[in-house]
Amino acid sequence: MPWALAGAAFGALVTVVAMRAGGASAAPDQPVAPFASGATGGGSGRPPDISQMSTEEQDSVLFFLPMALGAYDQLPALDADARYHVGLLHLAGGDVIAALTQADTIQRAMPSHLFIYILRAHAYQAQGNTAQEQRAYADFLRHEQSELALKRPEYDDHREALTNFHSEALRQAQNPRRPSS
Repeated sequence: MPWALAGAAFGALVTVVAMRAGGASAAPDQPVAPFASGATGGGSGRPPDISQMSTEEQDSVLFFLPMALGAYDQLPALDADARYHVGLLHLAGGDVIAALTQADTIQRAMPSHLFIYILRAHAYQAQGNTAQEQRAYADFLRHEQSELALKRPEYDDHREALTNFHSEALRQAQNPRRPSS
């Protein structure tokens, strides 16, 4: 039952985010995240910027976000996939520190899991920490082959997100954004 509740709450939040992002397109120099990708209605692929939403849209996200996080809190244990989802929820709500905490927790259990680097890149981007963001992209590329060889089920479940992030990591490696002073 808690899994069903978590899934329903997460689905509702993703729907709200997808509806918000449906008409937006990412600038060509902006990263494409696994969040709200083609599977959610063609959004920009980035966690939503809640400050750019109307009051009604903010209310929708802020209403569903605690429900989704609360549902995950009711689960007896969270695996890397669940922690990735929780981290994405925190990013959607603007809680970068909580998203980084999820990445750190995944890393303690699985030191080179790819979801670590996805969460970190987006969290550091939200903070404006370009150096750490670039490091997350580089770490993803460094561990990608060995991690994918493990054939973790969550990698199959998030194949599109991983493919999108891989493309962005390669783009960043070829043309990195400079850290702001």
